[in-house]
Amino acid sequence: MTTRRTAVSAALLALLLPLAAAGVSTAAEASPAAAARPAASSDPQRTPAELPHPTGRFAVGQETLHLVDRRRTDPWAHAGPRELMVTMRYPARPGTGGPAPYLTAEEARLLLIDRELDQVIPAETLAGTRTHSRSGARPVGGRYPLIVLSPGFTVPRATLTSLAEDLASRGYVVAAVDHAYESAATAFPGGRVRECLACDQVDGPDGVRAVTEVRARDVSFLLDRLTARHPAWRHADLIDRSRIAMAGHSIGGASSLAAMAADRRIRAAIDMDGGFATPRPGSGAGGRPFMLLGAQANGPGAIDSWDEGWPRLDGWKRWITFAGSGHFTFTDFPAIADQLGLPDPDAPLAGARSVELTRRYVGAFFEQHLKGRPQPVLDGPAADAPEVRFHTP
Repeated sequence: MTTRRTAVSAALLALLLPLAAAGVSTAAEASPAAAARPAASSDPQRTPAELPHPTGRFAVGQETLHLVDRRRTDPWAHAGPRELMVTMRYPARPGTGGPAPYLTAEEARLLLIDRELDQVIPAETLAGTRTHSRSGARPVGGRYPLIVLSPGFTVPRATLTSLAEDLASRGYVVAAVDHAYESAATAFPGGRVRECLACDQVDGPDGVRAVTEVRARDVSFLLDRLTARHPAWRHADLIDRSRIAMAGHSIGGASSLAAMAADRRIRAAIDMDGGFATPRPGSGAGGRPFMLLGAQANGPGAIDSWDEGWPRLDGWKRWITFAGSGHFTFTDFPAIADQLGLPDPDAPLAGARSVELTRRYVGAFFEQHLKGRPQPVLDGPAADAPEVRFHTP
């Protein structure tokens, strides 16, 4: 990773996540488990971690799509068509399919270098993280809501695997997207690995806006290909086209609002710890349900764009934070780091609990707004979730 890339990544995080106390983001904050490095002087844990088991009644199938948008030139490579890699997960028949990988070895190696953890965690350990999806599993017939997941800047779609698997197990089709050249490493067909060209090209508010607008177009293209008369995915008949939603982490969360503004097919969306870029809520949400799910520091007064946008969210809305959480709480990182003996002292919420709470509140949002099942957990504090704060600024 170049010095330029490190600086830009940290700068983007600073824009998306101004700290309540300091108002800036440091290189350590841009890297999950970075604060734990001094305690990792012993040999790192070499046994791969296992993601928490999904909570729904279905087994989880997985297939990978490579999509090419020949109508657009890639905005970061400035040549060739825009490409996406998408992991589809869906309700599946138990006992079918084979084990699904977490990352390729090269994706893991480059991600660890980008996170400055390559001297702490062996690439094969991260790549070998055990998932609960089955490649090529036979689907359970039916029509299910579709949820698009978009990851944070510089991190791959795999970092949202725990959430994606849980949603699929509860009766959703989930499309997790890697936006080419925006991750530390994304494997494409033919042995190609796309690194983060965007990292060297975007900076400041205009950079955040550019990324979210590119991702909004990516998501609309994905929806076009999944709902076309001749769709790109062989199991596309599982998708209920009238029930589509989106969630994202960090800049992926900011992109959920941009995508909702650009595409009326998106009925509801969640922003997990990413400051808004453009457009502002009101014009963007259009009365549709929207939830802000933030780290402990990101209640009212911490993120200007959330404070400014909250009054203009004109549909059903919630602003929730988790005590003891950090920016990466909503991803797989805490669960993996805890098992490898590398917890983040700045985000003491345990990894398993991080996954449990994220799944609970994200899942409840989609159950209510895509399946029409009221979820009391979204109405206010619960005795069994003392970490959860509801904000009504």
